Amino acid sequence: MGWLQRLFGMEKPQNAEVNPTPQSIAQAPSDSPTATQSIPPERLGLSGEYDQSGLAKRVALAFDEDAQLDDVNTLWVAQTGSTVVLKGKVPSQEILNKMISVARSVNGATDVDTNQATIG
Repeated sequence: MGWLQRLFGMEKPQNAEVNPTPQSIAQAPSDSPTATQSIPPERLGLSGEYDQSGLAKRVALAFDEDAQLDDVNTLWVAQTGSTVVLKGKVPSQEILNKMISVARSVNGATDVDTNQATIG
């Protein structure tokens, strides 16, 4: 079972990307009709849409796409703003370091918190 399925109960959407192009959001009607607002990078979903858990889902997708990380099923991915939070158990420090590196490579991630991750 992949990361997206295990953590978010979803299959990988066909057009899912780790670093998608943001869709624009139309402003309220009181604003000028051509005004758009950009989506903060940490709220960018798998297909460029707004998603409250977008960063965590894109990190999970990045883990799914890495063969070294696809069988780690005792770790969870969350986010607090633009910080990726890894919690649970990982088999080794090497795997944890790889996960930190992959998480940091996702657009919108400013930090990776591993205080709740243990090795063993």
